[in-house]
Amino acid sequence: MKYTNFIKLTDSEKLLCLALSADESEQTKATFKDLFQKVDKTDLYKKAVTDEVISHLVHKMQICGLEVGKEQQQAYDETDKRITCLMDELEKVAVHLAKENIQIVALKNAGITRGLYKVPACSPMGDLDLLISTTNFKKAHHILMDELGYTFKFRSELEEEDLEEAIKGGGTEYYKMIDGYKVWLELQWRPVAGRWIQAHNEPKGDDLMARSIPIKNSAVRLLTPEDNLLQVALHTAKHSYCRAPGFRLHSDVDRVVRFTNIDWDIFIEKVKALKLKTGVYFSLALSKKLLDTPIPEKVIQAFEPSSGSGNRISSYLSKAGIFDQKKSKFSKLGYIFFNLSLYDNLTEMSTAVFPPKQVMKKRYDFENNLMLPYYHLVRLSSLILKRAKL
Repeated sequence: MKYTNFIKLTDSEKLLCLALSADESEQTKATFKDLFQKVDKTDLYKKAVTDEVISHLVHKMQICGLEVGKEQQQAYDETDKRITCLMDELEKVAVHLAKENIQIVALKNAGITRGLYKVPACSPMGDLDLLISTTNFKKAHHILMDELGYTFKFRSELEEEDLEEAIKGGGTEYYKMIDGYKVWLELQWRPVAGRWIQAHNEPKGDDLMARSIPIKNSAVRLLTPEDNLLQVALHTAKHSYCRAPGFRLHSDVDRVVRFTNIDWDIFIEKVKALKLKTGVYFSLALSKKLLDTPIPEKVIQAFEPSSGSGNRISSYLSKAGIFDQKKSKFSKLGYIFFNLSLYDNLTEMSTAVFPPKQVMKKRYDFENNLMLPYYHLVRLSSLILKRAKL
């Protein structure tokens, strides 16, 4: 994996990788304990708090029989309490919607925590991401607000609470106070909906819903293993592999691979069909490099990007750094070029910058072709301005 050779880990970073990995083998525990004795604990805990993996670190310390400090245990307990609250709410929402014959699929960490890796404290998340069919979207929106007490509100001040516009963009956001926690919930019909990931480059939400599988003793559903891995890989790419929440996002790939049976041939076919090889390559390669995720080498090689794109992305990531999510990772221009590098070829890159006419007309609701240049400018301005912290 030549494009991840830029990663040189300190002992503290090696420990954080061991903590984030779902590997609990005796060999891994022995390595963790040996390395733990050598590091500066103050530096280790500081790094763990910054990247929101202190609970992962404490969990690994616990299963390794190491003494946990009071402050670290409190951090673990608080995360456990908050995520348990989120999981309880997720089930309540799913049960309520199921009574109206509306199914939901929990995406990313929410689905993984509910259905695959049930250690709540090791799954810190900022919200609940729910995939829903387009036909049920508006009905679910009104149920959340009128029956479940949620408030329709975007976290970004640059977004307006306009339902029709929000649906065009891929989804809506809501919040609700529960047991002292401000619980955020996202309702999505697009499974990724990144500003630089085009709709034609991601799986169709309705198709994912149709293929989804039940979680035992739950009203929540889960993506199939191959769909799940593709979704979390794209989500990691959406966050540039290092932007907040940064480093801990790689655990999503690790857990889906370790706790499901992936049909790698089907997965490779899906990725190639959607022309997503470059973006998925780095999601898998980084997870394997950092967390020793058991991904077959042939799979990663199947997605290897061109040397130009691979070296360019590798260079950007080397400068940005995989750790420390609070650090500014990109300049405005650098962020744009980084994301354009994720496309598999120039045609896809061009389509990302200037989507087809019919796509633009549907998104911005206009008919006159003369208005197309104007709306391209509107869209590009939105992509540049409405972004996360770089």
